[in-house]
Amino acid sequence: MADTVAPVAEQLDALETRLAEVESYLHVDEKRARVSELEQASAAPGFWDDAARARATMAELSSARDDVKAVEAAHAQLADARAALELASEMEGDDEVAELFAEAARSAEELARAVDQMELTSWFTGEFDHGDAIVTIKPGQGGLEAQDWTFMLFKMYMKYCERRGWKVTVNDCPAAEGIGIDRATFTVEGKDAFGMLRAEAGVHRLVRISPTDAKKRRQTTFAGVEVIPVLPDDIDIEISPDDIRVDVYHASGPGGQGVNTTDSAVRVTHLPTGIVVTCQNERSQIQNKAACMAILKARLYELELQKREDKLDEIRGPKHDIGFGNQIRSYVLYPYQMVKDLRTGVETGNVDAVLEDGDLDAFVVGYHRWATGNADYAPTSEADDM
Repeated sequence: MADTVAPVAEQLDALETRLAEVESYLHVDEKRARVSELEQASAAPGFWDDAARARATMAELSSARDDVKAVEAAHAQLADARAALELASEMEGDDEVAELFAEAARSAEELARAVDQMELTSWFTGEFDHGDAIVTIKPGQGGLEAQDWTFMLFKMYMKYCERRGWKVTVNDCPAAEGIGIDRATFTVEGKDAFGMLRAEAGVHRLVRISPTDAKKRRQTTFAGVEVIPVLPDDIDIEISPDDIRVDVYHASGPGGQGVNTTDSAVRVTHLPTGIVVTCQNERSQIQNKAACMAILKARLYELELQKREDKLDEIRGPKHDIGFGNQIRSYVLYPYQMVKDLRTGVETGNVDAVLEDGDLDAFVVGYHRWATGNADYAPTSEADDM
């Protein structure tokens, strides 16, 4: 029994050390005090008189509560696992021993996943990392294949957001001629959405047998993913009405089906910068225009950061052509099956789990481990011939 108990006991010791570090990084004691303070503030008369400020306070309260509860739950799980392991080590030769040991091992694995998630959250130190995100996917080199690849990525991210329990609003997803979509823009609401999804910003490459080629030749195609934050209400970006042009048109969705029969889709062009934003998800022009303006403000804020600090990676990382030599990740379906992140070396042969089920956590966590210097591996270059 000692031979089987010792590895689990060592795992629990290591997890206890990691948990203490995470608790320190997250400033849990300070957050407990902040929760009490915010709860008192939210119960005060007139709290909701300023709706925007009240929503911001409640969002902060919810986030602080989540962090405190996660750490407390992890400590409780650690204590339960240690108790089960101790009982197992004291008993001999019956089924209860095996059951208690199995319970301790299960608790250790669950605790490891919980600590992984808390560690990830503790690495998010950017101003917008814990907030919502706006994701845009565009075809790159590859013609019709790139349009289809854009649609495949769109579906992959829909699955990923569903797995994470995030709310998604599709702002724009027009069908392309032939196959696929021209582009996709969607807003993701949920804890750490921007922090998690900024790992996906960049060029994604697909290698497969072309479904549009009668000779069944191998095709390489590209799509670009942009991730920017949804700006908090206290950041005000002024846009002069004279600086924008608003066009309306019929809305349509992927596959060519009509969303509705009125001119509800809206295209907003920011004349000084040439930025174009479209939205056709909502049923009215007013709602679609409001969504367009929110996205436009986020993009103008990003542009201002670029000008002020002379670098793009404050928000979405370096900007490259959506083509050869610039990809962050390769998805190979033929002649073998492999998804590999070229920055971190994280890879899997289970392509369906990634593309069909949105199982991206290993890649997202791997990116943030690499980006924060917590990885045990070095970036992988294109020399691996992915």
